[in-house]
Amino acid sequence: MTKDVVIYCKNTQKYHSFPKGTSLLEIYQSLNIKLDYQVVAARVNYKVEDLNFLVYKPKDIEFIDTSCSSGMRVYVRTLCMVLSKAVAKLYPQSVIRIEHPISKGYYCQIENINQPITPEIVAKIKAKMQEIIDSAEPVIMEEKQAEQVKELFHNGQNNTSKDALFDSLGEPYLRYYRIGDFIDYYTSILLPSTDYLDVFDLIPYYDGMLLQVPNRENPVVLEDMVLQPKMFEIFKEFLSWNKIMGLSTVGELNKACIGNQAFNLIKIAEALHEKKVASIADMIQGRPEVKVILVSGPSSSGKTTFSKRLSIQLLVSGLKPRTISLDDYFVNRVNTPRDEEGNWDFESLYALDLDFFHKQMEQLFAGEEIEVPSYDFEKGKRVFKGSKLKLESDTLLILEGIHALNPELTQHIPENALFKIYVSALTTIAIDEHNWVPTADTRLLRRIIRDYRYRGYSPRDTIGRWGSVRKGEDKWIFPFQENADIMFNSALIFELAVLKRHVMPILEQVPKNSEEYTETHRLLRFLRYFVAIEDSEIPPTSLLREFVGGSSFQY
Repeated sequence: MTKDVVIYCKNTQKYHSFPKGTSLLEIYQSLNIKLDYQVVAARVNYKVEDLNFLVYKPKDIEFIDTSCSSGMRVYVRTLCMVLSKAVAKLYPQSVIRIEHPISKGYYCQIENINQPITPEIVAKIKAKMQEIIDSAEPVIMEEKQAEQVKELFHNGQNNTSKDALFDSLGEPYLRYYRIGDFIDYYTSILLPSTDYLDVFDLIPYYDGMLLQVPNRENPVVLEDMVLQPKMFEIFKEFLSWNKIMGLSTVGELNKACIGNQAFNLIKIAEALHEKKVASIADMIQGRPEVKVILVSGPSSSGKTTFSKRLSIQLLVSGLKPRTISLDDYFVNRVNTPRDEEGNWDFESLYALDLDFFHKQMEQLFAGEEIEVPSYDFEKGKRVFKGSKLKLESDTLLILEGIHALNPELTQHIPENALFKIYVSALTTIAIDEHNWVPTADTRLLRRIIRDYRYRGYSPRDTIGRWGSVRKGEDKWIFPFQENADIMFNSALIFELAVLKRHVMPILEQVPKNSEEYTETHRLLRFLRYFVAIEDSEIPPTSLLREFVGGSSFQY
């Protein structure tokens, strides 16, 4: 019986033999691999595993650093555990909440500290974090029976009860992490020791702290902080609403769904959306100089349905809205610009036929009638279906699309005639105190369903393009979001429980030997934290219907 195992390393593009039970870290060190940045994990048969993972069977292995999204998640997750331990050591009776990403970092609050979070407190916590990092403490993954793990967290420092989350998972054994005498739970893998963390900062941010992390493109330096006061207020509003509902975490949401409270949650969340849309319509009615409403936001944020619901509220207010989707002004696919890697850059402003768009806008504002184009996504061509549009004196024009807030698009329209709205799915529920739900994941799941059902794209196609989409958002959308007059959060507190039922069968079509399976596997693991619920009670005007089907609106 052989005592060796043969692995194929994608970094060296060679086969190698190692004793069974060799760790990934030992393999990495033995092969003397040189990555662009510090190694943090490895893809093992396209699944991300930690460097302490032991190899007993033949595997395909690719070591990764912080320059890829999977590697950065491992780094940030470990940084959060170090932060949590530092707070636990300094303020044993407190609870730190890592609430949501903002300003290219992560906003954190400390509960039960009984004093304001001053710059001195932040500096003290940062110093304790650096002390933990400098001590090169091992980060150890442990696994025990679920009841034993629940007991550990009841007795541990800085750990509120995770019973609801653990119970909804229904796993007989649970994994958790330990740094010295501090334990914590994380949804996926961490670094092998604290000294891997060489780039971070912790600074005061509003009434809390901002955990700053490495730059995605150049991980040896910090991300530049960008103040986002309007975005922060939206998060704050929805977080306070969640707390009133008693639903700050996924465990609490699952408990409510299991207890047949999902239908009430749906009704309340939908009513909140309707109230916000109506209040925006009232704001527009109060500005008679407004002639053009701009509705922008990243991919799959629900801009189209929001625009339709806003139109209804404007009609109720006695106004006459007409909507134009900027997606219908895409150039024919063969003329789409290419990105640095030679792929079609659908996120570029110049994927739109700006000359044709500006010409039609000039005609409209000159009182002429135009034929509005329509874009056939399956054929990749602009078509005309006889849809005519002419602006009357009392008409409001709604321009909806990812580039709507880009000044180059509306440079010929007077600024006071514009009302700017930014729409995004800002998920405000967390898995627990230290594991947030990435806002981009909600949009990606929405897009996978929509692309599969309505645009002829496989889940592998959508996932493969997502990195390019995210880069495009950083370049073309996010720089303009704070220019908005108002922001609208299109996320619904219950939606991941609904999306789970729709998206899992689609994700399971991705081949396990494909590059896209790394992200697919992560999403499937993420979705297991949610109890699936039916969508029968979701109204046909819901923003979620744009993606899961059953909408009463025409798209």
